[in-house]
Amino acid sequence: MTPAVSIIIPCHNAEAWLGETIESALAQTWPGCEIVTVDDGSTDASLQVARRFELRGVTVISQAKKGASAARNTGFRASHGSFIQWLDSDDILSPAKIENQVRRLSSSPANRVASGPWGRFERSTAEAKIVPERNWSESEPVEWLTHNFAGRGMMPPVAWLTPRAVAQAAGPWDERLTLNDDGEYFCRVLLACSGIDFCPDAPSYYRSNLPGSLSGRRSAEAWDSAFLSHELCARHLIASEDSPRTRRACADLFQRLAYQVYPDFPDLAAACEKRAGEFGGSEIRPLGGLLFRLLARLLGWRKARALQKRGP
Repeated sequence: MTPAVSIIIPCHNAEAWLGETIESALAQTWPGCEIVTVDDGSTDASLQVARRFELRGVTVISQAKKGASAARNTGFRASHGSFIQWLDSDDILSPAKIENQVRRLSSSPANRVASGPWGRFERSTAEAKIVPERNWSESEPVEWLTHNFAGRGMMPPVAWLTPRAVAQAAGPWDERLTLNDDGEYFCRVLLACSGIDFCPDAPSYYRSNLPGSLSGRRSAEAWDSAFLSHELCARHLIASEDSPRTRRACADLFQRLAYQVYPDFPDLAAACEKRAGEFGGSEIRPLGGLLFRLLARLLGWRKARALQKRGP
């Protein structure tokens, strides 16, 4: 019997991209796919765009605005597949992405998850550049997360394929979170799985630099969400394995966030550095060009970052 795959698409004000995203789901070569689109209180024509696909078998659910995580949870409850494909309303699947990952997982030990290569794009997937990262390989969960926490590679939701049993064991998306809600969710997914299969023949495409996107928000509320997400991720990882490598990874995670929020939110940066110190300290250095690195060496990274933010 063909294992069914549920493609779950949360949507809020994405009328410009939603049709292309749903078309990429409908174009999958794997025959057993159901598509569940959840409109989360859109004020544009997103719901109307989604409803155009109902005659082609797409399930469309409309709810009052509760946030992306709540929309994903609604979609999961309405789904039936043995595998779950999370698909944001502006991202794109390559046609054989799901088929190649299902076939790989079907021949692997139980409860493994699949990842795959991905590329960023703004308008067309033709412009996407797929650049391998450190964690694009078969891996055990804690190893993968330690690399991720240190900034040695990410994996957007579109790139994963998750067995339903693993998603159920991990639990629902945390509806308190906005920024980095996917980081916290997939931390739990990975710790609930038996390992990660990387499928080089299963590419996907992650749309970036959209105005108003959750990942692009830099408000105090968004950064508070990121801090809570990091706290939860650290808690999950340490509960799974309390060791020098996991404590170093948690320190790296908080140190990287400190570099991101300074100088706009100095109190939050200080809280992040305090947490990094509590995990033993991090040797991660802030990213920047040659001039920034020179200034950081002479003045310290905080003054160098403040000068960098101030601009010419």
